[in-house]
Amino acid sequence: MAQRITDRDLDNLAKQINDLTKSPAKPYETVDDKMVAQVGNFHISHAYGGVCLHRMSNTSGGVSCPLVSYHEPKRALYDRMHAFIDGLGFNTERG
Repeated sequence: MAQRITDRDLDNLAKQINDLTKSPAKPYETVDDKMVAQVGNFHISHAYGGVCLHRMSNTSGGVSCPLVSYHEPKRALYDRMHAFIDGLGFNTERG
């Protein structure tokens, strides 16, 4: 039986991608009492019963979808994120 993919699994992979690409760890930081988007941050979006990897594109909170432009099941995104890390030239171990 296949391993169940959880939000924690996806968040851990997003953290790993942020670490490997030296991107900001959090999508937003407080600067002068204002929430400011951290350009370059990778994070998980939840909508329409699925998930998507988003990357912060600007300080206003705009995002891009570097892997796929729609929300999909967690298992599919988990596999894409591992492939993305492999494509960056980093070898990952799957549990």
